[in-house]
Amino acid sequence: MNQIRVMLVDDHAVVRSGIRRLLEQHAGFNVIAEAESGERAYQLFGELLPDVAIMDLSMPGMGGMEAIKRIIARYSQARLLVLSMHENAAFANQALKAGARGYLAKNSLAEELVAALLAVHAGKTYISSDIARKIAMQGVDNKGDPMQQLSAREFEIFRMLAEGLDGEQIATALKISSKTVANYQTMIKQKLGINNPVEMVRLAIRCGLIES
Repeated sequence: MNQIRVMLVDDHAVVRSGIRRLLEQHAGFNVIAEAESGERAYQLFGELLPDVAIMDLSMPGMGGMEAIKRIIARYSQARLLVLSMHENAAFANQALKAGARGYLAKNSLAEELVAALLAVHAGKTYISSDIARKIAMQGVDNKGDPMQQLSAREFEIFRMLAEGLDGEQIATALKISSKTVANYQTMIKQKLGINNPVEMVRLAIRCGLIES
C-alpha cells in the first residue's frame, strides 16, 4: 500500500512533534516535511507536493488562512486539512471557502485526525461533528454568520484589525500594499455595516474571533 505523504504546518514545534509521533504509529502515513509559517508552507508545498497538508490557522506572518488561499490558487487539487484551536463556525466556514477540504479542532481525538486525513486524501470533505453542529445551528439562527459575507482575504484582514494590528503591520504580514489593505478595510466596513474600530471589535467578539 502506498503511504500518504503528509506535510505538517504549525508554528509550535511541540504540536508538530505530537502529530508526527501519532502518524508514525500508522503504517499508512509518511510525514515528509514540517513548516512553521504560512510562507514556508507555501514554499514547501510547491517543492514537495504532499498528498495532504495539515494546516494550523493562527501563525505569525502570513497565517494559515492566507497560505491556504495561495496554495489553492496555484495547486487547485491540493488537499488541505485544517487543525486549529478555533472551534467556531466562522473560522471553519472561511477555511472551507478558502479551499480547505477538512476542519478539525486541536482537541479532537487521535482517531478522528486519522479518519479526517483518510477522507481528505480520498477527495472528501471532513468537518468534525462539534464544528459541523455549530455551522448547522448558525443556519437555524436568523442572525446567521456575518463573516459569511466576507471573502477569505477580507475575513483575515478583519480579524487582524480586530486584534489591533494597523494597516502597515497587516500589509507586511500579507505581503500586500498598505493602499490595498485600506481598500479592503473600506469594503469590510461596507459589507458588515460597521463605522469604527469599537464596532469592529464588538462584532469580532460576538462572532467568537477574539476574546472579550
